[in-house]
Amino acid sequence: MLISLTVADERLTTAHRAKLAYVYVRQSSVNQVRQHQESTELQYRLVDRAIGLGWPPERVRVIDEDLGKSGAGAVDRHGFQKLIAEIGLGNAGLVVSLDASRLARNNRDWHQLLELCSVFGVLIADGERLYDPRAYHDRLLLGLSGIMSEAELHQLRMRLHQGERQKAARGELRLPLPAGLAYDRAGTIILNPDEEVQARLHLVFAKFRELQSARRVMRYLDRNGLSLPVRPLLGPSPHEIVWRAPDSARVLSILQNPAYAGAYVYGRRQKDPSRCRPGSLTGTVKVAIADWAVCLDAAHPGYISWEEFMANQGRLADNVFRYEAGHSGVPRKGAALLQGIAICGRCGRRMSMRYTGPNADYPVYCCRSDRDQQGSALCQEVRALAVDALVERV
Repeated sequence: MLISLTVADERLTTAHRAKLAYVYVRQSSVNQVRQHQESTELQYRLVDRAIGLGWPPERVRVIDEDLGKSGAGAVDRHGFQKLIAEIGLGNAGLVVSLDASRLARNNRDWHQLLELCSVFGVLIADGERLYDPRAYHDRLLLGLSGIMSEAELHQLRMRLHQGERQKAARGELRLPLPAGLAYDRAGTIILNPDEEVQARLHLVFAKFRELQSARRVMRYLDRNGLSLPVRPLLGPSPHEIVWRAPDSARVLSILQNPAYAGAYVYGRRQKDPSRCRPGSLTGTVKVAIADWAVCLDAAHPGYISWEEFMANQGRLADNVFRYEAGHSGVPRKGAALLQGIAICGRCGRRMSMRYTGPNADYPVYCCRSDRDQQGSALCQEVRALAVDALVERV
């Protein structure tokens, strides 16, 4: 409800009215903008609120670039960033919004706004009253409004997440499917009807059984000019099958996806704010298989068995050169016996290989970490044949 002031407020001064009034309009999602047009119209009517407080219509600015965007953060809200900039430049005398949740849904952004308004003497108004962030009691009320707004968002998220997880526990939550699977008209998960897609995925799994390395599978596909089917989640044609050139990431995404083993899985990734990238609110990290929230075996048809999927994960983990964790690494070509596992006796770091001689057929264990990282001389290098002979005798 919008309430017009009939009595002049002593907090409103000529200095405030000499600056601009900014009306901030925001709704959290595109669906809200489409389906809740009364709320949008109510926010636009805040222009009349600013006019009623003494601002001429031509000195009232509407900021509505953030329609359809969440207020949980300010990263993607260009309208909110514009408002902060105008306040910092000293152009604003009044900020009008329907309530605190429209301006921010977290206390960091909310208190940043309050601090700037306090420093530059900007008043804040909603549909009911006027606030001066420099006044103790007004600042207290505004702070409580921000806390309630953030708490409300937390409660909404918690209820939605609990309902989503309960539905996923029954295997009824509709999840995005990889390219090799599809939903039929009844909503049942089936193999992709495209036989070329099926054949290409069967080839990937067969080659991994043969080559035991995702990188080797990628090289095989690349040498033979074979693309991989991908179902993009974003772009001009989301969820439509497209063919992309093979790379290690795409091969790994196929080998590590439990859906191809016929499993229904929920909770493969979890939020980790420390992994947040520029332009996003939160980052995500992979969750260990044992910690998946929901994992239903044989929930739908697959390309491999669950036992083969687990064996593949063990093979992929073992292919990583982490011998301290008991991983042997991918077998590689080379004439040296200890290639990839030789440790430098001076610094304790892993030694690499190089080959000398007229035909490059004499292997040498080389510790080049100091040179590569610091530009200094080699730590040491040792001819491999003598070391290998000693190891063989032992």
